[in-house]
Amino acid sequence: MKLKGKKVLVVGAAKTGLSTARFLLRQGADVTVTDSKEKDKFNGDLDELLKNGARAVLGNYPDVRPGIYDLLVVSPGVPPSVAPAVSARQQGIPVTGELELVYRYARTPIVAITGTNGKTTTTSLVGEIFKAVGRRTLVGGNIGTTLVDVIKDYGPQDIIVAEVSSFQLETAEQFRPRVAVILNIAPDHLDRHGTIENYIAAKALIFARQGPGDFTVLNYDDPGTRALAGQVPGQVIFFSRRHSLEEGVLVQGDRIIVRLASVQTDVLGTGELAIPGAHNLENALAAVATAFVMGVAPTVLAQTLRSFAGVEHRLETVADINGVRYINDSKGTNPEASIKALEAFDRPIVLLAGGRNKGSDFTAFSRRVREKVRVLVLLGECADEIERSAREEGFVSVKRVSDFRKAVLEAYRAALPGDVVLLSPACASWDMFKNYEERGNLFKSIVLELGVRSQESEFKIQNERIGENI
Repeated sequence: MKLKGKKVLVVGAAKTGLSTARFLLRQGADVTVTDSKEKDKFNGDLDELLKNGARAVLGNYPDVRPGIYDLLVVSPGVPPSVAPAVSARQQGIPVTGELELVYRYARTPIVAITGTNGKTTTTSLVGEIFKAVGRRTLVGGNIGTTLVDVIKDYGPQDIIVAEVSSFQLETAEQFRPRVAVILNIAPDHLDRHGTIENYIAAKALIFARQGPGDFTVLNYDDPGTRALAGQVPGQVIFFSRRHSLEEGVLVQGDRIIVRLASVQTDVLGTGELAIPGAHNLENALAAVATAFVMGVAPTVLAQTLRSFAGVEHRLETVADINGVRYINDSKGTNPEASIKALEAFDRPIVLLAGGRNKGSDFTAFSRRVREKVRVLVLLGECADEIERSAREEGFVSVKRVSDFRKAVLEAYRAALPGDVVLLSPACASWDMFKNYEERGNLFKSIVLELGVRSQESEFKIQNERIGENI
């Protein structure tokens, strides 16, 4: 893709859009950034771009016509139905995204990981495995580092491990990872994709352009994922924690096993995994499959799986206060993810949930709440919807609050020794926060503050008792 001298419109001026604009400027493109938000909504990053020669059209979108723009690059958070993209397609102007630019300019093998849940944990785990081998590894994409910012620094001997979302895949044209991974598929982002079929079709673009020498890792236990195997042009590697596969990565007894090309390889025991929960066992199986087909030795796989403790905001232990464990699962942004979080504990749970619904149904979530949760603390845009669903399933121990701090304090008051206070909202954060990270960080800050208060209170009580004894 030749970009020098091309007139490029970047639609969306959030993190990825600004990174993309910087990349385009480095390639010698004539760059305009546009966003529906006004200029006062942006920080100094946009000002820096303008100083370096970019232009900006903010608060509304510019006319898109041949001769004015040669190419549109749409940010992942911008739906394909946005006016500039529709206009460009109608007039034959190419529309692409940051992921496609990364692929076109990469000199590095790519492992791409998607799925409704578990993407971040699996991507981080696979990245740690390759680092343990000694390969220079770039972990990024839908998490952490925006790939287009640093792609120039990585070469053929290195590796990219990318978390990719359905939003990013929508604009993929030639994107072809060496290994593609689909962990699972459950209804999510239907407010954007419209139907589950459209959502699945977007996910399937991760392997659509692979060749016979490429690999696609699929979850055999997930019907929607397993059904995609017939569409895969490369080699399918299944993983399963429930079935004894003839070929693939599986659990045999309490051992993780690889069966490929008539050879069986023992990796490690399931009880040796550092990350808890059945869903994380699935993530580990996917990571083993991914790294094994790339030549990583079983000893390295085992070593990393024993030490990898998980990622921030996903079943992250924050503190133990007065016999209550506080868990940050702010990354639980849909019902399926929060169900997996609930299933990870065999203790009574005080659950904080609510936020912005992304088109999800809460029936299955509410059934699990009835079985696992002692008290449900709700807030956010769809609190009414979740409460109605929970009550329809016979769960009545619901507390409603008006803001996030009050929610944490309500959970603190409701928790009993032996309980888990779990933030796993089953919803997006966008009604109250910029992202799930901001939500999770506030939860941790409030919990740690409560821990300090509790210690001070206990210290005061002990001093009073000493005084009485004297």
